[in-house]
Amino acid sequence: MVIYFGADHRGAFLKAQLAEFAKSLGYEVFDVHPVNTPDDDYPDIASTVAKKVAEDPLHGRGIVLCGSGAGADIAANKVKGIRAVLGLNPDQVFDARHDDDANVLAFASNFTEAEAAESMIRVFLNTPFSGEERFVRRINKIREIEDWPRIV
Repeated sequence: MVIYFGADHRGAFLKAQLAEFAKSLGYEVFDVHPVNTPDDDYPDIASTVAKKVAEDPLHGRGIVLCGSGAGADIAANKVKGIRAVLGLNPDQVFDARHDDDANVLAFASNFTEAEAAESMIRVFLNTPFSGEERFVRRINKIREIEDWPRIV
């Protein structure tokens, strides 16, 4: 599995730490924006990560960072097929993977310590989607929202 990383200038330092952590777990890591500058815009970077994941959702996941985490999360969720979640704690990330098949994890670099993020990444990468009918039904409803408006 490939883990795509991306961060604006506010998340660059934490991104580098977390990418090394993912490598240490044996994952292939790809940084979509390896050189950060103060002019970085999180929508460009988060959407690039999301598009990479959407191209091959069975073999890729994404991790995006910005100062608040909200902007990167919102931008990633604009890409069809992406279910991004702002990581708050390991239990919440577990539910997002298990119940919602989240495929992109966002972090607030201004408010998240590396150790906490590493714990959430472990859960994010090791928790399978349950596949329960109720969760599949809900994800299908999300897919219908992505297709709005329908042109008939």
